[in-house]
Amino acid sequence: MRSLFILCCISIFMFTCKPSEKKLSAQDIIDTCIDVSGASKISNARLTFNFRDKFYSAKRKNGEYNLTRVFTIGNDTIKDILSNSGFERIKNSKRIEVQDSMAVKYSESVNSVHYFSVLPYGLNDRAVKKTLLGEVEIKGKEFYKIKITFSKENGGVDYNDIFIYWIKKDNFKLGYLAYKYTTNGGGMRFRKVRKEFFTNGIFFADYDNYKPKNPNVRLNQLDKIFENKGLKKISEIKLEDIKIIFN
Repeated sequence: MRSLFILCCISIFMFTCKPSEKKLSAQDIIDTCIDVSGASKISNARLTFNFRDKFYSAKRKNGEYNLTRVFTIGNDTIKDILSNSGFERIKNSKRIEVQDSMAVKYSESVNSVHYFSVLPYGLNDRAVKKTLLGEVEIKGKEFYKIKITFSKENGGVDYNDIFIYWIKKDNFKLGYLAYKYTTNGGGMRFRKVRKEFFTNGIFFADYDNYKPKNPNVRLNQLDKIFENKGLKKISEIKLEDIKIIFN
């Protein structure tokens, strides 16, 4: 009789207790975000788009990349090329010499636009280090909050930059991002996805771009500061005429 009573208690306990949810790591969340966005396809594709009166093109295949930016100054056509081989500038179809300091500046500018254009692609690069900061609520929606830093090796000239990504819990799409940079005097930015759309099965987004009204705040606080209207909108990030061809 006593054994029957214990067995019944165990059965009731097993029936009423739900199995605990698997605790996701930062890597799990980023992997799912990339999978949902279709971003992994970018690694073997050619992407073109227009952004702020400049034409951008990216060719990626098996780890090789060629990132370009084309624009005009007066009657001159300038083409900047950033690849595994380094940086070069073409002016009216002729290669020109660029001082090292300026080459670094131009490289950063080209790379920055291409980096943001294909997020979350790139968040599994070798230099990326991920930390799950927890779960937060912004504007009534729940997000995973993930900090991204970079190792010096393979981290590029901007390896000291720090990023935070807010990934939606319900569908693992990117909702917000913020970053702290050191180039050009340094600063912080906070971006909100204002529009999302798919092109050939890949997620792309337009953003509202903000900066803190108080420059002395911490990067980690920008989500709360955003909710409390402590950020100033300074621009919109909008890609136009996106085309992608798979290799």
